Amino acid sequence: MVVKPRVRSFICLTSHPTGCAQNVQQQINYVKKQGPIKDGPKRVLVVGSSTGYGLSSRIAAAFGCGADTIGVFFEKPSEKGRTASAGWYNACAFDKAAKEAGLVAKSLNGDAFSDEMKQQTIEAIRESVGQVDQVIYSLASPRRVDPETGQTWKAVLKPIGDSFENKNLDTDKKVVSTVSIDPASDDDIENTVKVMGGEDWERWMNALTDANVLAQGVQTIAYSYIGPEVTWPIYTNGTIGRAKADLDRAVRSINAKLSDLNGRALVSVNKALVTQASSAIPVVPLYISILFKTMKAAGNHEGCIEQMDRLYRDRLCNGNDIPTDEDGRIRLDDWEMLPDIQQKVAGTWVRINTENLDELADFKGYQEEFLRLFGFGIEGVDYDADVEVEVDIHG
Repeated sequence: MVVKPRVRSFICLTSHPTGCAQNVQQQINYVKKQGPIKDGPKRVLVVGSSTGYGLSSRIAAAFGCGADTIGVFFEKPSEKGRTASAGWYNACAFDKAAKEAGLVAKSLNGDAFSDEMKQQTIEAIRESVGQVDQVIYSLASPRRVDPETGQTWKAVLKPIGDSFENKNLDTDKKVVSTVSIDPASDDDIENTVKVMGGEDWERWMNALTDANVLAQGVQTIAYSYIGPEVTWPIYTNGTIGRAKADLDRAVRSINAKLSDLNGRALVSVNKALVTQASSAIPVVPLYISILFKTMKAAGNHEGCIEQMDRLYRDRLCNGNDIPTDEDGRIRLDDWEMLPDIQQKVAGTWVRINTENLDELADFKGYQEEFLRLFGFGIEGVDYDADVEVEVDIHG
């Protein structure tokens, strides 16, 4: 069938198998062009490995460090003539490329929050690589079923304490307007922390440790974001920020659990990028559009794969101690948060409106990156050609 993008708000209802495969291959090519990464992990588990930072982490580990990888994700295969999710096609492409390169690539599709998937992953580790020396935790989900109680927790995007009002970009209508959001309740905060905080990361590390599938010196990294002051009410100081702060609590708990293995847990604060998750957060798409234009002009713009390649080369595998901030976090948002970049973004924020959006922001680049998530707008792909939408994962 011929597959075209069908966009509704911050979701694309279709994805292109060839485009997704080409997007994965381009990321692989980028990492290989930078050369091998010395002293990198060789057996890596990525929880949330099918899109965004998780996918790019798996690519950087495999094709930079030469690592065998196990990926866990929750994606939809093609059904009744409909396309599979983009993450499904990404996983298919990664598995194929990794195995052609002689690497172990095991992919598991299911609810990563469940105890059943944790046990399935443990068994896959034992069968394929024995133990892992790195665990990347990169889950992004709007809900989580508690494996102990069966309760469903649902995350919300709300400020805490006071209502929030600021500029926002309607990406469908290409209109800059004002968004107003009521403050979160205590239940909203608890739900969001339960879904997006560190509890499930802890459960994964506890299960893996107890099953003896973690190697001596194991590292585990979870991803977070802080951002500029303009996004703080809805992000850092909002429900999402409260959940991300819970990752710091989880670090202490996990480090205690890993002490006998001389292991280490870390949080990496990454750059703002177009992802399915970030597209849903009010204010953030407008900020990202301005940021892209500013950083591209400065020559220091990065996408997911550039960020993750730099994480491995410059932070995790640099031959020295891992550099962190005063709170013990890795800061891959360092270029985004440079004072001159943020000063220019703040100056643009005050002036931007619907009429000057294209002049002051890179909304075109934002749209292109959004469509790339689903395999559209990729160079070298014929989008008028028939494609087979039923593709199997052989991991």
